[in-house]
Amino acid sequence: MHIEIGIVEPLRTNAAHVAAAGLMATQARQLLRPFVLAKTLLAGAVFSILMQIWHQPVGPSELHIIGATGVYLIFGFVPALLGFGVGLFLQALLFEQRDLLHWGINSLSLMLPLVAMHMTFGKRLSGDLAERFTLARVFRLDVTYYAGVVAMVGFWLLISNQPAPLADWARWAAYYLPVFAAEAVMTFCTVKLLALAGNRETIANLTNVRRLHIA
Repeated sequence: MHIEIGIVEPLRTNAAHVAAAGLMATQARQLLRPFVLAKTLLAGAVFSILMQIWHQPVGPSELHIIGATGVYLIFGFVPALLGFGVGLFLQALLFEQRDLLHWGINSLSLMLPLVAMHMTFGKRLSGDLAERFTLARVFRLDVTYYAGVVAMVGFWLLISNQPAPLADWARWAAYYLPVFAAEAVMTFCTVKLLALAGNRETIANLTNVRRLHIA
């Protein structure tokens, strides 16, 4: 989901920085709630570790293990949203400073699909009237998120200085499909394991697993 440095002009990258920071600012006050800051830091750490475990350049972008639905289901919407922005910033700062130039672009590529996933199917899986947690519903989340990431990468390429051929974008999207399928299975298994320890105080306080309807 990373966009290569230099193919989007500075005016648009700066606008993306402002948009990403603004989106994070809309949720920043939630950090004052109990345990939300801790969940955010954990979400950013887990996301960053997964991103660094494996990444492979393909066409105009890269393949990554993002773990977005897992981070979202385990820590919640706000920690995931803020964790993505913080995690990308720290990764760029620590490993590849040039990526700071595209922090806003890469952040929006993860955040906006997360918002779409949360507003459509994500909300249905938590709370008092939650749908039962199943692998099929996790796949539904992953498909929604995957479609959003693919659309965001296509958008950046469409407005770039060097538009990538449609075939390259389609090839990248096709390569990402099995990665997201594997992530859905990984997410389902991880949440199930955490649910087994859901009565422990630390798990209950630092995750949202209790809010899921897990049979």
